[in-house]
This record gives sequence, structure tokens and C-alpha cells, in this order.
Amino acid sequence: MEANEAHELHEQAEHGAHDATLRPVAFTMSVLAVLVAITTVLGHRTHTEAVLFQNQATDQWNEYQAKKIRSYNTSLSSDLLNVISVADKDQAAKIAKTYVDHQAKWNADLNQEQEKAEALEKKVEAAEARANRYDLGEALLEIGLVVTSVTLLTRSRIYWFLGLIFAAGGILSALSVALLK
Repeated sequence: MEANEAHELHEQAEHGAHDATLRPVAFTMSVLAVLVAITTVLGHRTHTEAVLFQNQATDQWNEYQAKKIRSYNTSLSSDLLNVISVADKDQAAKIAKTYVDHQAKWNADLNQEQEKAEALEKKVEAAEARANRYDLGEALLEIGLVVTSVTLLTRSRIYWFLGLIFAAGGILSALSVALLK
């Protein structure tokens, strides 16, 4: 919700607030506007967190891919040494041993890199799930605010109660983020 929209709603609430029966409605609208702002900020921060985790996961997968390429190149070199005949058998054996050692190291590193990347992807999924809850909460709170504001125009309290129902759903959605792991 834009700042000018919130200001307009607040002005409408002030005009309607002269009627004492509509003061609770105006107060509710003010509280809902604050809750919308808080939920919006939390949602934006959570989306940013998801993007940062995604960048880290991408970097981790790139590291995995680089080590995979090194492992493959080492494997090709080792295979090549096995099929060609060389004059210095001792030197070839030393080189082959080095390649075997490197290959073992690459294999261990690949497993570690893959585990790190998968852990970061889980963090991305968790952050996106939290962000989705905040987004739903924000939408429901905004709907509640708008529906509640209709009370000022129609002087019918049914819209206030309907707006409170939407707002309660938005609050519950935003609070449900705490239940996610």
C-alpha cells in the first residue's frame, strides 16, 4: 500500500471519526495500516534472504562443477598414462600415483560441495515459504483495511466485521511464519 493511499484512508477516517460510533473503525484502520507496513517490510526482507541464499547455492554449485571438471580432467590424464608407453616407467608410476591421490581428493571434495549446495537450497526453500506466508498476510491485511474503510462510506458495521475477519487471517498468516522450520 502506498503512503499516499494510507494517508487518504487516514483522512477519511478522521472525517468519519467525528461520528463517535465510527471511532473504533478509524482506530482499527490505523492499526491495520501499521500491521500492513510491518508485514510488508518482513516479507521484503525474507524475499531478500531467499535471493541471497540462492546466490550462495549457485556459487556452491559452481564450485562443485569446477571440482567435477578437475576430477574428469585428472581421470582423462590417468587413463591416457595407462594406454601410452613411456620411456621412464618409474616417473610414469609416480605421476599415476599422484593422479590417483588427486582423484580420491576430488571425489571427497565433490561430496562435500554437493552437501553444502543442497543445504543452501533447503535454506532457499524455507525462506521462500516464509516469504509466501508474509505475502499472504500482507494481502489479507490490505483487504481487511480496504473493507474496513468501506464502513466509513456506508456507515454499516458489517464491513468493519468483515474487514476484521480478513485482517485476522492476515495476522495469522504472518504469525504462522514462526511455525515454519
